[in-house]
This record gives sequence, structure tokens and C-alpha cells, in this order.
Amino acid sequence: MPVEYTLAELARRCGGELRGNGDTHIRGVATIQRAAAGSITFLANPHYRRYLYETHASAVILAPVDVQACRIPALITSNPYLLYARVATVLTPAAPVRKGVAAGASVHPAARVSVDAWIGPGAVVEEGAVIAGGASVGPNCVIMANARVAEHSCLVAGVTLCHGVHVGKRALLHPGAVIGADGFGIANDDGVWFKVPQLGSVVIGDDVEVGANTTIDRGALEDTVIGSGVKLDNQIQVGHNVRIGEHTAIAGCTAIAGSATIGRRCMIAGGVGITGHIEICDDVTITAMTLVTHSIHEPGVYCGSMPMDTAARWRKNSVRFRQLDMLARRLAFLEKKLKD
Repeated sequence: MPVEYTLAELARRCGGELRGNGDTHIRGVATIQRAAAGSITFLANPHYRRYLYETHASAVILAPVDVQACRIPALITSNPYLLYARVATVLTPAAPVRKGVAAGASVHPAARVSVDAWIGPGAVVEEGAVIAGGASVGPNCVIMANARVAEHSCLVAGVTLCHGVHVGKRALLHPGAVIGADGFGIANDDGVWFKVPQLGSVVIGDDVEVGANTTIDRGALEDTVIGSGVKLDNQIQVGHNVRIGEHTAIAGCTAIAGSATIGRRCMIAGGVGITGHIEICDDVTITAMTLVTHSIHEPGVYCGSMPMDTAARWRKNSVRFRQLDMLARRLAFLEKKLKD
């Protein structure tokens, strides 16, 4: 059944200052370019402001600076994207969690599965595993021995939790995620590689999201730890013994080498490389494709595929990089002139 609210009801439930007709009925969300009657849209990026004049949405979420240009009912907020997320959550409620064990699932007699949990078709739950109430283990997931999934967490499909992994409450693990595979531990013996046992595990906190095909390796001796509220995008590699602080967000294709420590509330963009055994403090932002080769001890924005630097200094130097050929020619000319 479609969910429908008036704009005034959405304001009460989600926040935002109501402007215009509060009895406007809202049935869904849409982009500002393609919205139709009955939908609510949002304006968070000034690049899309031109669509505000021609949108067919019934209402819009926007910042105070854009109010004068808005001709339709609105919810006004300092953070339109956040309010949009809340409104979209209300308008698209999650499907009810199923309970029980589907035909074709394999649950070991010594596993502990709550009667309020769901085990999907083709899933395997091994000896000693614990699946708490409200948890959902989707089709073809593998929960190995002694792994634990806490209350209301969801493993969408094809997720693997290796032995002893702990997943906290309300976590969301997308298809293909592998948690707790062996870390890349090898010792060199005269040119031949000898495997180092990986004896730790992985501990994932509450409210963590792990993207599709992201891999989080188990620790070599101590655990790999993902703090509560961390959001990991698709195809991220997290090496053994890495520690990621609470509420840090990391975009796709980032690779984090073993024993790196990342602080709280950091934002790491796509394709970043982080070398091992370094520390990144709280509240650091790292832009796309940056190579981080040494520890960061001060909050701020850092960027550069060449050795990292502060954002301000990197931007100045990047302008000069384009002038290197001209500067080199001028220098050669001056040196020749001095010699003559």
C-alpha cells in the first residue's frame, strides 16, 4: 500500500519549517528535474537551482537562501539533504522482517537462531553461530562457526561472515560482502612466502553499513574493529588489524593497508590509498585518489595522488605543476645567459 502524508505531517515528523499549503498531499520522493504531482523533491546543490522554477513536484525541501525563488509549498531547513533523507525514510518504510527458516537453508543444530530472526533460502549457519531477534540473513549467506549477528541487523544476500566475526545491532551488509577472511600476512623465507596465521577476528559496531563486495580482513593477532555508525561503500578493502572510528564514512574502491588506524567522523573519498601502520586523527577529510603515506595528526582536508599535503598547499602547488615546463625553459635560458 502506498504511504501518503500531508506536508504539515511530514514537517512534524521530520522537521523543517513549513511554508505554503500544509494540506498538500505527498506520496513519494523524486528528483527536482523529473518530479510529478504528489511527490516531494529537494534542492541541496546550487547547480540544480535552475530546475526549481520548472519542477512539477508538489513540494520541495530547500535552504533559506532559496526560499524567494520557490513558487510551491516547501520545507525549509539548513540541511536539505538530511531532511530529504528523513522524509524519504518515512515515505518508503522498510518491508516487515520475516521470521523463521526458509526451505533450503542449512542451520546447524548447535547454532542459536532466534525465533524472531529470518534465515533465507540457501543460507548456511554453522555450529556455534548466534543470530539474534529481528536479524535477517538473506539468500545464500554463510555464517561460519561462532560468528554472531546482533538484533535487527540485515545481511542482504551472498554475505560471508567467517568464523568468530561479531556484527552489532542494526547493521546493513550488502551482497557479496566478506567479513573476516584472512589478512594478507606472509613472511619471506629466501624468496618463498610463508603464511602467517591470522588469529584475530572482526568486530563491527552498531548501525554500520558495509557496501557490496567490500572485504574486511580478520586481525593477525588482535581484532579488526569497525566502530559504530561507520559507513563503507562498495568494493573497499580493509586490511588486517585496521581500526576505523565511529561515524567515519569511506567511499568506494578505497584500500586501507594493515594496522592503519582511522579516527572518528572522518570522510574518505573514492579510490584513496592508505598505507599500513599509520594513524589518521578524528575529523579528517581526504579527497578522491589521494595516497596517504604518513600519519595525519591535525583535522582538516588533505588531497593529492602524489605524497599527501594540506589542501591549501597542494592546490597552490598543483597550479605550479602546470607551469613546470615553462619555468624549466626560463631557468635554462637564464643559466645560459649568466654563463655567457
